[in-house]
Amino acid sequence: MSSKDESVFKDRRDKLVEIAARHAEETPSAGHSIALMTEGGHALAPAQLEQRRLIHREDSVRRQSDAFREIRTRLLELAGSQNFITLVVSVSPHSGGSFVARNLAAAFAFDETKTSLLIDCNLRYPNQHKELGVDPAKGGLIDYLEHPIRGLKSIIYQTGIPRLRLVPAGTSRENSGEFFSSFRMRAMLDSLRCRYSDRYLFLDGPAVNGSPDARILSDLADFVVVVVGYGRDTPAAVNQAVANFETSKLAGVVFNQSS
Repeated sequence: MSSKDESVFKDRRDKLVEIAARHAEETPSAGHSIALMTEGGHALAPAQLEQRRLIHREDSVRRQSDAFREIRTRLLELAGSQNFITLVVSVSPHSGGSFVARNLAAAFAFDETKTSLLIDCNLRYPNQHKELGVDPAKGGLIDYLEHPIRGLKSIIYQTGIPRLRLVPAGTSRENSGEFFSSFRMRAMLDSLRCRYSDRYLFLDGPAVNGSPDARILSDLADFVVVVVGYGRDTPAAVNQAVANFETSKLAGVVFNQSS
C-alpha cells in the first residue's frame, strides 16, 4: 500500500470511529437528558453514601459538602455558560485524587439542572467502580476504546446517585498512554460532552508523579484540579506536579486529609 493509500485509509478509519462515537449512546435529544437520569428506585440513602465516603445533602456531612460545592462554584465561574471536562489528579499515589474526583462529580449532580459523568482513567489503580458499588460486567473505558462498535451506552453505569453516572476503567492494559492520546479517546469525550449541554465530565486520572498519563489526559481536559495529600506531599513535589500543566487549565489545588 502506498503512503497516499495509507493516508486515505487512515482518514476513512478515523471518520468511521468518529461517527460511531457520535451515535453510540442511542439516547434522545438533550432536552430529555435530565428527566431520563433516574436510578430506577435504587437511589442510595444518606447512610449508604456515608459508608462509601460520599457527600450528600444532610447536615451530618455539611462541612464536606460545602467544600466540594465551593470547588464546583469555582469551576463554573471559570467556564461561564459552557459545560466542560475536568481532570482530577493527585500529586502522588494514595493522596485522595479519586476521592476528590468522585465527590466533585457528586457535587455537580446535586444541581438538578446538571448531570455528571465520572470516567475512571486511573488504569494502574482503578477503584471508582468498587467505591461506588458498581459491577462493570459489560466492561469499561479501555474495552470501548479497543472495540468502539460496542457503543458507549454499554459502559455507562448507574451509581445510586441521581444524575451521576460512571464509566469504569475496564480491562487493565500496560500502555495506557497510547489509549489516552488516541483519536478514539478524543472522539469519545467530544461525543459525551456535546451530546448534552447539561453534562459535566470528570476524569479521575493517575498521580502526576511516576506516570506521564496525567499530562496526556490534561490535553483532553478544559480544567485540571490537583489534589495534594496533606502532610504527605512536599511543597517541592507540589510545584513539580503543577508545572506539568498549562497555567490556563489549572483551576486550583485541593489539600486533602483523606487517603
